[in-house]
Amino acid sequence: MTEPLTIDELKQLARRRVPKMFFDYADSGSWTEGTYRANEEDFAKIKLRQRVLVDMTNRSLKTTMLGEDVAMPVALAPTGMTGMQHADGEMLAAQAAEEFGVPFTLSTMSICSIEDVASVTKKPFWFQLYVMKDRGFVENLIERAKAARCSALVLTLDLQVLGQRHKDLRNGLSAPPKFTAKHIWQMATRPKWCMGMLGTKRHTFRNIAGHVKGVADLSSLSSWTADQFDPKLSWEDVEWIRKRWGGKLILKGILDHEDAELAAKSGADAIIVSNHGGRQLDGAPSSISVLEPIADKVGDRIEVFMDGGIRSGQDVLKALCLGAKGVFIGRPFLYGLGAQGRQGVTNALNIISRELDTTMALCGKRDIRDLGKDMLFRG
Repeated sequence: MTEPLTIDELKQLARRRVPKMFFDYADSGSWTEGTYRANEEDFAKIKLRQRVLVDMTNRSLKTTMLGEDVAMPVALAPTGMTGMQHADGEMLAAQAAEEFGVPFTLSTMSICSIEDVASVTKKPFWFQLYVMKDRGFVENLIERAKAARCSALVLTLDLQVLGQRHKDLRNGLSAPPKFTAKHIWQMATRPKWCMGMLGTKRHTFRNIAGHVKGVADLSSLSSWTADQFDPKLSWEDVEWIRKRWGGKLILKGILDHEDAELAAKSGADAIIVSNHGGRQLDGAPSSISVLEPIADKVGDRIEVFMDGGIRSGQDVLKALCLGAKGVFIGRPFLYGLGAQGRQGVTNALNIISRELDTTMALCGKRDIRDLGKDMLFRG
């Protein structure tokens, strides 16, 4: 097979190599999936100004995110169960990100633990925190992230109650998978995936299993979230976590200008404009459609990032033009991971980088730090 040239080609390859329940987990939204679709579709509505006869030599995508040097303003987003797309998935993705020169963010709901990822990386990575009712467990997670030298904490705000994801419910999603006839068939038709899983001991949520009293085997993601995600999470908790962490703090899940204002006043260092990839409130606006007013309101006081719907370097450029200091990608690197392991993550980053560089040049710019609204065609 020829080398994939687009994120969609990586997606189709991943579909053939990853068991259906885990591919669907990565490639789905909540309820009607309307917001999930809008995240992609609304990028296509944004048109770019083509400029000609300008110097396009010596281009650079290098910049900073949260004061850290990056090869391009793209970070790998925290994604749950990454290690079920490919054996040891979080570890491989972190290595690929480190080699490429972009941040990797580990999810609380990862298959590989904080310590697993720290054992195979040299540079600090970022850690995403879900707030559970068990505050002792939350404190322990924060301390473990500190011990692993994580350089930023990403606090997710929009999962106090789990959105209904029909594909996951119909598939009977769990980690490790249940050995029903349906699941056995899905895995049997993916022999390469199975061989990888047989070669690792990492099959469940290792940030949780063994770290919570009475929780040694998490057979169901839905039962854990229903019991432990805290519906009372408030801005007071954000302040408690900020003080407990003591380092750089990113607030993920901002979709409203009033919440953005509160976030800017909270003492956090950055926000991520995000609707959880369309996996929470179906019917909410796409991330890209609300980015500009949020960035205009608070971008001079707090770094603004965004995620949701990015499938190309052009999408990255559009987000940067509308005020984002950087973006997070989830599904693109998951497709790469499922398709080709660590090399697939590298391929996904290379695809986005090439598209971003070429688009920037054809829009008449040479430095990623110079992008702005003037590059968009307003009609």
